[in-house]
Amino acid sequence: MLPIVDTHQHMWDLREFSLPWLADVEMLNKSHDMDDYCEASRGCGINQTVYMEVDVEPKQRGREVDYVSDFCARSDNPMVAAVVSGSPAEEGFLDIVKSYRDNPNVKGFRQVLHVPEMPRYSCLQQSFLNGMHCLGESGKSFDLCMRPNELGDALDLVKKCPDTLFILDHCGNADPQIVSGLREPEEKEPFAHNRQQWFDNISALGQCENVVCKLSGIIARVPVGWNTELLAPTVLHCVSSFGFDRIVVGGDWPVCNLGASLKEWIDSLREIVKCYSEAEQRAILHENAVRIYQLD
Repeated sequence: MLPIVDTHQHMWDLREFSLPWLADVEMLNKSHDMDDYCEASRGCGINQTVYMEVDVEPKQRGREVDYVSDFCARSDNPMVAAVVSGSPAEEGFLDIVKSYRDNPNVKGFRQVLHVPEMPRYSCLQQSFLNGMHCLGESGKSFDLCMRPNELGDALDLVKKCPDTLFILDHCGNADPQIVSGLREPEEKEPFAHNRQQWFDNISALGQCENVVCKLSGIIARVPVGWNTELLAPTVLHCVSSFGFDRIVVGGDWPVCNLGASLKEWIDSLREIVKCYSEAEQRAILHENAVRIYQLD
């Protein structure tokens, strides 16, 4: 079994942190710790993970970094690095980035852009762009997690910040049913997107050398009775667009459980990428992440 670096491992202890968004997701509204992850990932072939921030309250962000850094420093778990929370447009962000410049555990930052308080075009404001330039100067990446019908904004953003590395989460938050042509988007659906628009945006983002695509998240949107064939068009178009050197894999545990278990997602992904050579599979599943996140 080829090894995997899971570049999108969530984890939270509700005794330590407040995650207001969990109030709307009953299935996830409990603590999910490292022991839970290790059990969920049993048999997946995952040998290293990168923590992904979980939108804790802003005042708890520093404590979140300390919390995950402790796991990164230990040898009794697979976590080796982290992408932490930050608001690039806010005053003080530049100082925060500089404070973590020499922290080997902190590889990048993320702010979820698909929430109501982040309306369209927020990521193109000058204050946000200043934050992106600071990340590039500090050698830190930024994860793009946004509404799929706003991927055009992502394209504008990455072109304005060519010296910053961007990681596109969740295949651009694609709906695999829409991508597969099995349903049309509903008008008021918050994550609705046009099928051709998604294909075109992903192709265009794939032409930008400072963008990496993360195969993750799409499993959380599958319907009951899903199968691997449903996921394949989304995965294959992302690989075709970004090439074998700018693709990484993320489990998105425990959010993936909204659609299927972590192992079901990983098993399906392995099945999809079997159409590639072993060297190409190794790049997608493991080697790209080691290089991009500097895990050696």
